Amino acid sequence: MKFGWLCSHESYQPEALADQAVLAEEVGFDLVLGSDHFHPWVDRNSAAGFVWSWLGAVAARTTRVELATSVTCPLFHYHPALVAQAAATVDRLSGGRFMLGVGTGENINEGPMGFTFPGYGERIRRMEEALQMIHRLLDGEKVDYSGSYYVADKARLYSPPAHDIPILMAAGGPKSAAFAGTHTDGLITSVKVPEETLVNVIGPFREANEGRGGKATILATRWVVLAEHADEAWEALDTMRGLRAPGRLEAVDPMELRMAADAMDRQEILSKYTIVSDAEQIVEAYAPLARDIGADYVAIQVASTDPVSAIELVGRDVLPALREHAA
Repeated sequence: MKFGWLCSHESYQPEALADQAVLAEEVGFDLVLGSDHFHPWVDRNSAAGFVWSWLGAVAARTTRVELATSVTCPLFHYHPALVAQAAATVDRLSGGRFMLGVGTGENINEGPMGFTFPGYGERIRRMEEALQMIHRLLDGEKVDYSGSYYVADKARLYSPPAHDIPILMAAGGPKSAAFAGTHTDGLITSVKVPEETLVNVIGPFREANEGRGGKATILATRWVVLAEHADEAWEALDTMRGLRAPGRLEAVDPMELRMAADAMDRQEILSKYTIVSDAEQIVEAYAPLARDIGADYVAIQVASTDPVSAIELVGRDVLPALREHAA
């Protein structure tokens, strides 16, 4: 089992996140993931760097750690062929250390650029077309494609990947999990209650994946907030409060989400997160993912007021304990 650290592009500027990625490799992480956002969840003290530029910088500054998007949306403001080109470039720059994580998107990233964000049915149909094109381009084909949503006219990657690039898809329910099992190489899923995730997500994914040989990758993750008291937890969540605000799925303006979050009861927002105060409690939060889920990767996502200290703490005191649980 391998362990990853999520670099939150909604919370920190890309140059700071590049330093975090380098540190994560130094302290023993196996994987660094980068979220992909055009807008953050609130408009104050936030960030939204371009993850693909950042991945190139991190590839140049690291030697061992694997890299992944968690996740990018190849459906609207990225054409699928552009995502394939970006993935192939990171693969070459990193020496084959890249995994492409995809998802069906959020209006906070698509609406600001004028895209109408449709319901799940259209988005999953778009994903099917997008993945067909991405797979073919990464396989070295010259692609002619005319679908309901995307067109390609003799598209080809002239800087093709030098290695196989696994494609993982984010899923939180049985429909998306089954789709991921039949169309991708792996699953990304956020775990709150391990038993529910096993039944509703990992089970449907594995059943659907049997037709592809059943060798797909499972990446399990969850959010925690590292803080010694409620005031510190509130400060640590400064850039992420809008993620739990009403209207999140429809919003395009982070200011509106911040105002909606500010109007909520503080305890209501804090209650939606797992708050931990030390390494032992972080281990307790992630042990079920390492021990019970059967994941190939466990991604650690920590909101804190001091991300450098958090990375050092996890590398020193948490990863060794989680590796014992996995064993």
